[in-house]
Amino acid sequence: MSNIYTQGLDKVAANNMPLSPINFLNRTADVYPNKTAIIHGSEKISYQKYRENVRCLASALIQRGVKPGNTVSIIAANIPAFLDAHYGVPLTGAVLNSINIRLDAENIAFILDHGECDVLLTDTAFSKVVKKALALCSRSPLVIDIDDVMSEGGERLGQIEYQELLKEGAPNFNGNMIDDEWQALALNYTSGTTGNPKGVVYSHRGAFLNAVGNNMIWPLDGEAVYLWTLPMFHCNGWCFPWTVVAMGGTQVCLRHVEASAILHSIIDNNVTHFCGAPIVLNMLLNADADLLAKLPGKIKAMTAGAPPPAAVIKGMEALNVEITQGYGLTEVYGPCVVSEWKSDWNNLNEDERAALKARQGVRYPTQEDVDVLDPQTMLPVPADAETIGEIMFRGNTTMKGYLKNETATEDAFKNGWFHSGDLAVKHPDGYIEIRDRSKDIIISGGENISSVEIEGVLYKHPAVMEAAVVAKSDEKWGETPCAFVTLKPGKEATESEIIAFCRENMATFKAPKTIVFSELPKTSTGKIQKFILRQKVKNLTE
Repeated sequence: MSNIYTQGLDKVAANNMPLSPINFLNRTADVYPNKTAIIHGSEKISYQKYRENVRCLASALIQRGVKPGNTVSIIAANIPAFLDAHYGVPLTGAVLNSINIRLDAENIAFILDHGECDVLLTDTAFSKVVKKALALCSRSPLVIDIDDVMSEGGERLGQIEYQELLKEGAPNFNGNMIDDEWQALALNYTSGTTGNPKGVVYSHRGAFLNAVGNNMIWPLDGEAVYLWTLPMFHCNGWCFPWTVVAMGGTQVCLRHVEASAILHSIIDNNVTHFCGAPIVLNMLLNADADLLAKLPGKIKAMTAGAPPPAAVIKGMEALNVEITQGYGLTEVYGPCVVSEWKSDWNNLNEDERAALKARQGVRYPTQEDVDVLDPQTMLPVPADAETIGEIMFRGNTTMKGYLKNETATEDAFKNGWFHSGDLAVKHPDGYIEIRDRSKDIIISGGENISSVEIEGVLYKHPAVMEAAVVAKSDEKWGETPCAFVTLKPGKEATESEIIAFCRENMATFKAPKTIVFSELPKTSTGKIQKFILRQKVKNLTE
């Protein structure tokens, strides 16, 4: 419709440029050229050098034939080359495909074929599985080896090594192949636990907004020192490769996510911020007491990926680690919901504060709408903290869709919302709280039992280090809760003791009927692989 505000007020180059997070680097490198951008062991890389490396990568890839719309895959630990790729690959107009380092060769081969990989950057530490994947897949990408200075070695598989490739590029290259903010920026594959993984496509606009949203709800500044405990391949590091750079912070690389390495890096580099799944927090909580005693002043940690037990939050905050919980999925660029803290909760006791922080919370300012809806009627559930519905999203930080899978995309976006598959309740104040994945709800005697609720009680037991609950078939009840438990080193507990503890701390019908003591299988991002536990339970009953 024409009106006075549509006449002579068109979009032109002076007032309309595509939103992209990769433009953050130029601004920060201009303002802080000599500031440390990246720490990797004893190596320190300035923002000026970081930008030069990114420009060399982009121009070298273009010289080797990379074009807009091509796919550049990377399989690597949390190292500087991975941070380069988050800027250098999109500069060419190509799409960055970050691959999970824990996948087997068959899954990697599927991703290389399905994503139509044109270039593969591969950390030599993973050469054994990558070599097999390349033999299995039908693609013949340009393979570039990353022989990282802190790698444990490995075979070179490619035509050129990463540092040699950078020498082919131009450090003053100033190109930018982004002409539309809806252009694809990244391709991330879901875990594929029930079949082949789906390829989630991100836009430049969505990544820009979620990177900004991260800082709006979990502020960093130029003094921030961010430790990479979260895998960069996971939702592009929840968009933090772009957030940290936008604010001029320092990123500390970490090849191995284990308690000693994390704590030593925090202490040695005066780390102020880190992210990770609740399992990472629990790992630190049970780490060496002498190292924990050396932690610097207040550290800020964002956790997401699974509902964190209140006991874990309480324990970490006793170590002077301030916890913020985020929630999201690969399809919404990582976290875009936050358990936003209110100052009038400060005077509550530590148990009450931990319980509030364990809720998933409210939407980021950059995500237009998040609600708990009845998937049948598509109406919001009552805000009574009891009625269960499905968490659904819509807004600019929701994926473009699933690559080459229109049916799955249409199903995911049915009725104008992205359907998460996560079941939750909504509290009277509007904060949402996950009760379970739809496939993880246990239906016992017609009653819905939340595995997350049981796990929260188990984590309160003084001998329990880790716990996961799945359904076990039962002739009388249909299903009953079965808990897999890992005990803390030096601690003991029996099945009957743990069941009795649960019955004392929750409704008795919800308490697990079976306890299995074992190590818990996990993904590379620290999520417990419940599909493996379900198979173990099935084997127990056969």
